[in-house]
Amino acid sequence: MRARLILWAAFAIVHLFVAWLGALEPNQPMGDVYFVYEPWSTAALKGAGIVGITETWVYPHLALAPMILAHAFAWIGNYIIGWAVLVTLCNAVGFWVLVGDGRSRSRRAAAGFWLAFVLAVGPVGMYRIDAITVPLAIAALLWLVRRPMLSAAMLTAGAWIKIWPAALVATAFVAMRRRWDIVAGALVTTAVVVAVVLVSGGAPHLLGFVTEQTGRGLQIEAPLATPYLWGAAAGLPGWSLYYDQEILTFQVSGPGVDVVSAVLTPVLALLAAGVALLGAAKVRRGASFARLMPPLALALVLVLIVVNKVGSPQFHVWLIAPVAFWLVVDRHRAFPLAALALLSAALTHLLYPIVYWQLLSAEPLGVAVLTARNVVLVALLTWTLVRLARVPVVPRAAAASPARPARDTEPAS
Repeated sequence: MRARLILWAAFAIVHLFVAWLGALEPNQPMGDVYFVYEPWSTAALKGAGIVGITETWVYPHLALAPMILAHAFAWIGNYIIGWAVLVTLCNAVGFWVLVGDGRSRSRRAAAGFWLAFVLAVGPVGMYRIDAITVPLAIAALLWLVRRPMLSAAMLTAGAWIKIWPAALVATAFVAMRRRWDIVAGALVTTAVVVAVVLVSGGAPHLLGFVTEQTGRGLQIEAPLATPYLWGAAAGLPGWSLYYDQEILTFQVSGPGVDVVSAVLTPVLALLAAGVALLGAAKVRRGASFARLMPPLALALVLVLIVVNKVGSPQFHVWLIAPVAFWLVVDRHRAFPLAALALLSAALTHLLYPIVYWQLLSAEPLGVAVLTARNVVLVALLTWTLVRLARVPVVPRAAAASPARPARDTEPAS
């Protein structure tokens, strides 16, 4: 009981502090909330156009739902406060599912990691739409074994808010034996969303969140943009940073950048497929769900972050769910990776918003911080892939026996 009270007290303190940091720190870490979320949701409520329905939108369609819901709490002060309250309430639900009765050391460790990550990554982890998907993903992963169809439906709903939980759906399909439950949950949720969009008249914009991404360039925070940033810092001719008025983001220019940007998406798809195939091979050779699911989930999420031409700082919150799940399942093996994830989060916070202006000016300090963060990300991906490759399998003699493979098991405590 005491441990649970301490965790909940820490939860309240961390969320209040990070919410306050959003107003204190430079470079407008809350900017997306009042520059885009509030105008989009206000227009929808007033009948002045619905993004994703009456016009093509950069986000999947369900992302508008929490933006609208935040207005329900705006009476407390303003829309920004309403958004912070909504994120905190969503996190509280996920935290409650994770902590449970507070008796499990592994769950307490995972809860502590979550709070440490929220603190380390700073306000960008709260004041972005990605924050809504984190507690949804954590609860879904914890319920995956007992309620696979519900979990798949939750993860798919998360993917219709921000696409990254689709990696966890793919992981569950590979690692679990109740695959048709995963497929059913994903298909039903997708069918409902698509039906609502079509009935609302949004058919022309159904896949707008996909097509809007295809033409964008290489964003400055993307790991593969790092050489171009150093070129700009060195003042090399043709190496620079610029602001794309259409996509509303900072991108890099330099020799071959268009080629790099064009090939990154197919390379990402190929690497993700390769990781999934490695996981499938482990399953065929008898790897257990508890040993395979955590590194496979983290590896796929990291591929989405590292091999990406966007690289926004809020992408880091995607790490919370797979790492927390790994801590619940096998905290001793997960601890080193969790520590590396926290280091990456802290560097991301230092980068944005604290030294972000130095990065935009291509000053060595800003570029160095980004480089360090990207090195940590690549190291984390490499280490996770090694862990995945080393997941033990059933020996040949045991695999040849007529006994059925072990079933999916509940996360250990």
